[in-house]
Parts: sequence; structure tokens; C-alpha cells
Amino acid sequence: MLTKSKKTKLLNELKSYYKKYLKSQPEELDESGTRIMINTFLTDVLGFTAIEEVKTEYMIRGTYADYVIQTKGNRHFLVEVKSLSISLSDKHLRQAINYGANEGIEWALLTNGKQFDFYRIIFEKPIDKRLIFSFDLCDPKNYKKLVDTIQFLHKEAVIKKGLDKLWLKTSALDPKNVAGLLYTKPVINFLRRTLNKRSKSKFSEIEIEESIDRIVFDRIDLNDVKQFKLRRVKVKSKSPSKTPPTSIVVTQTNSSN
Repeated sequence: MLTKSKKTKLLNELKSYYKKYLKSQPEELDESGTRIMINTFLTDVLGFTAIEEVKTEYMIRGTYADYVIQTKGNRHFLVEVKSLSISLSDKHLRQAINYGANEGIEWALLTNGKQFDFYRIIFEKPIDKRLIFSFDLCDPKNYKKLVDTIQFLHKEAVIKKGLDKLWLKTSALDPKNVAGLLYTKPVINFLRRTLNKRSKSKFSEIEIEESIDRIVFDRIDLNDVKQFKLRRVKVKSKSPSKTPPTSIVVTQTNSSN
């Protein structure tokens, strides 16, 4: 991803974008005016080369997407722009997703110049989509935090397969994927041993799985969840020549979330 110095440059470009376009927003700005803003965002902020890498009015089956971002003939994502003065809607999203689906482009950025919603288009039947991240540039106080997200759209990250890495990370953290890991034998055995020791009772694997079922399917108030900490404790070895093994001890914290 971007180096520290390039993140700083990205942050400065975001601030320039804000001062130029968002600090004193016009009451009415049509779509063509908003596109001027997006030209700046795509080139000055994200680093793409105008004309060569920022393709405007890209024809897709008799209609036109506002922008398609490509480098060396590789199309990375499309950009659908709406007027600064209107809020993004599901209708706008469907339009962007249809453009991408018809052209085989996997990513779509929907924006009105201040709100940016980035989607992955999922080529299934029917076509589906997933919101990967969303950010609003109206408050520059949030820019430092936003840089770590916006960097995925930067040219340098894109040409280094940053979007592929983003999708792998997003998929890995999908609740369905994480829930599946909870049912693996090592996790179930760890929970069973820990609960056996803490409660001085014996639990079967089925009982642990049933408890996990409740975690997955039932809504839980996080304020009622008690935190536990894992710490490694050295176990004395009978042989002085051997490295002492360690054991994991689970302790409960006093606070709760």
C-alpha cells in the first residue's frame, strides 16, 4: 500500500480538494459541474492521468458511464457521478451496477462529489453487489482516518493489485466466513477445555456447537459480553536442558463492553 510520505501527500490533496470545492458548497451544482470536481479527485487526489487513464463518457451498450478508470488497457473500476446537490439513492446504485455488470467491470464508485460509496459487483445469478466502504469528505477532521481507506483507490495501490487484496481481506472478514471458523475442531476443543476448567464441569462438543449456534443466530447485546484475556504462562520443565513449555490461561477482565 502507500508509503507514509505518499499517505501524507494524499492527505494534503484531500485538504486541497475540500478547500476548493467543499468548504463553501454552492447551493445548487448540476451534474456537469460535479464532474469537474470528480476530474480533480481522480487526477490530483488519486493520481490517475487525465484522458489516458480517466476515460470519460465510456460507452456501454448504447449508453454511457461517466468514467472508467484504466491503466495499460486494464479496466479497474467505473465511476458514476450525480449532482452535488442531491443524495445518492438505490436508483443511482442500480445504474452503476448495471454498467459494471454489462461491461464485466468488478468495481463501481458512486459519488456526488462529497459522498463516495465503493462497491464490488458480484457476478452471480442474479447480479449482486457489496458495499466495501463509504466515506464523506465534508469534515476534514476525519481525513487522517480516511486516508487508510481512500488509499485503496489511489493509482499506485490499484496497479499493485490493491483492489484484489482489499477483496480478499473483505471476504475473509465476512461474518459467514468467520462463523464457519468458529465450528472448526481446534476452536471447539479450545472452548471446551477452557469452559471445563473454569466451571469445573465437562462439556461435549455438541454442547459447545449448540452454544456457538446461539452466538451466530441470536442477537446479543454487546454491553452484556464479558471480555476475557489470554496470557501465556511458562510451565516448569523437569529437564533443565529443555525450553520450558507455555500454557494459555484465560482470565476475565473486570470491565465489559
